[in-house]
Order: sequence, then structure tokens, then C-alpha cells
Amino acid sequence: MESQNRLWLSRAVEKRESILNSIPGKWLITGKIPSVEEQPDVTGPFVRQFLSSREIEITETDAVGIVAKTSTGDWSAVEVTQAFCHRASIAHQLTNCLHETFFDAALSDAKLLDDHFAAFKSPVGPLHGLPVSLKDQFHIKNVDTSMGYVGWIDTFEGNKDDARKGTFESELVQELRALGAVLYCKTSVPATLMSGETANNIIGYTYNPKNRNLTAGGSSGGEGALIGLKGSPGGFGSDIGGSIRIPAAFNGLYGLRPSVGRFPYEGTANSMDGQCSLLSVLGPLATTARSVRLLFESVLSRKPWIYDPLVVELPWRQYQEEEIQSLLSTSSPLCFGMLVDDGVVKPQPPVLRALQVVGSVLQKASHEIIEWKPPSHSLCVPLVEKHWYLDGGADIHKAFALSGEPLAPAMSVRYGAAATTEANASEIAALHRKLRDYKKEYLDYWMSTVVQTRTGRPVDAVLMPAAPYAAARKGKFAYAGYTMILNGLDYTAITIPVTTVDATIDKVDEGYQPISDKDKSVHEDYDPEIYNGAHVAVQLVGRRFQEEKMLVLAEYIGKLLSQQ
Repeated sequence: MESQNRLWLSRAVEKRESILNSIPGKWLITGKIPSVEEQPDVTGPFVRQFLSSREIEITETDAVGIVAKTSTGDWSAVEVTQAFCHRASIAHQLTNCLHETFFDAALSDAKLLDDHFAAFKSPVGPLHGLPVSLKDQFHIKNVDTSMGYVGWIDTFEGNKDDARKGTFESELVQELRALGAVLYCKTSVPATLMSGETANNIIGYTYNPKNRNLTAGGSSGGEGALIGLKGSPGGFGSDIGGSIRIPAAFNGLYGLRPSVGRFPYEGTANSMDGQCSLLSVLGPLATTARSVRLLFESVLSRKPWIYDPLVVELPWRQYQEEEIQSLLSTSSPLCFGMLVDDGVVKPQPPVLRALQVVGSVLQKASHEIIEWKPPSHSLCVPLVEKHWYLDGGADIHKAFALSGEPLAPAMSVRYGAAATTEANASEIAALHRKLRDYKKEYLDYWMSTVVQTRTGRPVDAVLMPAAPYAAARKGKFAYAGYTMILNGLDYTAITIPVTTVDATIDKVDEGYQPISDKDKSVHEDYDPEIYNGAHVAVQLVGRRFQEEKMLVLAEYIGKLLSQQ
């Protein structure tokens, strides 16, 4: 047993060192990196000290602005790619956000894009020359996919002899290449992907760059940290319980969870692959709403339903966008439902303030806000969670057993020391019925709000917390109910960054009475001094397949917030 422990540990250390060694020496930070206590916030002025003025200009332009330059020849794809490779390298040294770098291949791809533009004076596609980062679930030729498991290192999803190792690419990867994107790095995840924090035995812990006392979120935590530090203009993660929206919210980003079947998942690695009762989805994260839209709409332009049998044939619907834009341009009021807390865990003071801020700017713009009183979320969240245990934890224990590495503490609590009894067909069918009934009840409630609104329509969208925290403290992420509920409903949701924690305003509510044991724990974990400066976000929610509408509204609300 001791020799096996040494083996997994040595493999993990070797992999961790190889990631750092893949960074060019000229981009390594010299001297001691400040501790969390010395420098909790490594965004903005701190990270800029390592970059040239030209690199700062490029990397602090959003994805839409970058493509405007690269697709017209104003900026070369090579120069843009090199700037982001450099900033990503710095980001990793500060937060542990990368699993793989392939900068030379990226620069070679960028050169081909520049050659194409020089020859034809036209871009390859709508993402021409745009660096795009990917969560370490996506397979890329000649690039490892460990997904945080030591036993997956230098294999194809744990199989050393699989012929696809080093040759296979996920469907979304192929689509991005065809669109002109430049792929250059893959980002950190928690082993299993089933955690609101990102930590694994290879890379260690991924920190929140805005406040390194806090987590970057999970499971797309590396994406959140990297994009939050502007080491990427945009990237893609996955979401089965909040894994796009939680890191997006914690890092001040827009992150879209589309409905199942809207986006291609074909060929993407996953835990519990084949569990189709409650599916994970892929979606984009970026610094601006318009950048999320660019990434989302561009992939749809490739008609992914031709390549992925589970994708619905649903192109970008211009008419949906035009309908909502027409209402906004004619100053026609909309009605938003607002859920302040779900009755299980009440949000901490900064999140409550963020909801008030968004409600205030919408009301100031003549929109209506009504209290959201849906069927209890406490009925649905346990149903969602049960889907994660249908195999008794067999898949996850098998992946850890490949190397003999230990489960992370949070995973040990969730999945135990060994796999347990798997659910049978009757139990799974009963679970499906309960979730279906809940979806029907929730939809009926949503449609019934037509009698409460002044618009003559049911509420147009719902606002709610993305999490009870601005961002949880290390090792203290305990509740994802605000995001999980929407996976259960399969609703469209996007995070909107609102503000940052202000210790002078967001004080502890000394007279607070907990409404549950989890609520008590979350309330007691809040410390204004520790949280000071952290990003705070909310979720904007639409019904199934309302991605166009939510993207338009997210950009609209973002503009209102920027004007206050």
C-alpha cells in the first residue's frame, strides 16, 4: 500500500511540474509570489506588472472587440495568441488554474489564420484569431485529458491502450477550429467534476484571483479563475449542478447554462458517462454578455445537430431576439420574478444587496418586480442530487482506484469509502416521475403569474442568487441548491456580475435566525473582512430553450448596472 501511495503521488508531482515547466522561462515570475495574506487580489494592477502595455491592451479587450480586430487584419492572430498565452501563464502561477498548455501548437494555428487572411483578405470564421480556453474535459489531439484524476494521466479516460489517445478531438473542439478559434490551454477541474470548489491531487487548489482567500468555484473553476484574470477572453465549461454558473459568479463573469440539447456534448469526457437521466450541458463563460453570445451563436452557426445526435435542430432564433429587443426599445415594461431565498439557505449579506441593486435598476427603468413563490425548491434539489448516486458511486471509485489516490474530503463525504448499491430500474423510473411532476408544477406556477403582472404576460424572467456566497471560503462550499434547481428544471440560466463585497456595507446580521443547519453554517462562515472585494453576481433565469432571450436581457441588465 505504501509503494502504491508513493506511485500515485510521484505521478501527480511529475504532472504538476510538467505543467509549470511547459511555461516559457521568460514568463515565469521571478522572486517570491506574495502570500494570500500579503496580496489577496491579484487582478488589475497586480497582474499588469508582468505584461507589456500592448499585451494589456489586447488581453483587456473582450472577445467581440478582439474578433473585430483580428477579422479585419488590424491585429494578427499570432500577436493576440501570444499575449493570452503569456497572461494565462501568469494566471496559473498565481491561482493554479491550468491543467494543460499547448502554446506552440496554438501559435502555429494562429500563423495559419494570419496566412489565410493575407491571401484572401477574409476571416476563416466568426471567431477568427480568438483564443479560447477549455475546461479539461475536452479531448484535443496530442494533449492529455486527466480531468483531475491521476489515473487518467497519459491515457484515454483511464485506458492506456485506447486507440483514441492523442488522436481524438471532441465535437466542440472541431467546431471551434472550423470557426477560426485558437485553442491554447485547458483549465483545472475537481476530480469527479462534482464539486463547487476546484481541487485535485495533481494541481492542488485553484484560488479566486479577485480574493485568494476564496474559491474560484467548480467544477469549471480553472475557467473561472483564468477568465477572471483575463488570461482568456472566453471559454467553455460544463454544468450538471452549477459548474458553469458558480465559477462565473465567483469570478465576476457571465456564464450561460443552456437547456439540454442546445449545444454539442459529443466526445466530451465526463464522470458517470451514460447517466442520461439528468444530463450535463456545455456552455460559454466570458467577461461580457456580448462575448458569451458571440461564442454561443457562433457554435450554433455550425449546425451542431448534424454532428451530435442529441442536439436539437434549433438555430439561433433571430425573431426571439427581435421580440425582446422591440419591447426594450419601445420602453415597454417587462416583469421579473425575484427569489430572495429558497427556504433552505438564505444568501449572505452581499448577495442580498446584489439582488436589491438589480431590482432597483430594473424598477428605475420602469420594469416590474414581483415576488417569486414557486413550488418549494427543497422538493426538487434532492431529486437532482439523487441522479449523482444512481450507480452507487461506482464510476468515481473506479477512476480513483486506477492510481490508488485518495478521494478529496468533500468527495469522501459524498461517495463514501467504496461504491454502494446501485439503483434499480424501478427506483430510477420513480425518480423520473417525481422530477417530471415537479417540472409540471413549476411550469404551471410560472404561467399562472400572468394574473399578477401588468404586462399581460407571465413573468419574462426570474432573478435569483447564483449561490448563497459571493464566493465560498476554501473548503467551505456547502450548498449549490440555487443552481441545481435549474438543472432539475432544465431551464436556461445566465450569471450577471453585479458588484463587489464592501466590508463597510455588507456587515454581518447579528440578529440573524438560521432557517436550517446548512443555513446556520453558511451564515457563520461569512466574515466581511475576509470577503471584502469579492465579486457578487445573480442569476437570470428563463424557461427551457430561452437562450436568445436571456442573452439579450443579460446584456441589457449589464448596461443598466454600468450606468448606475
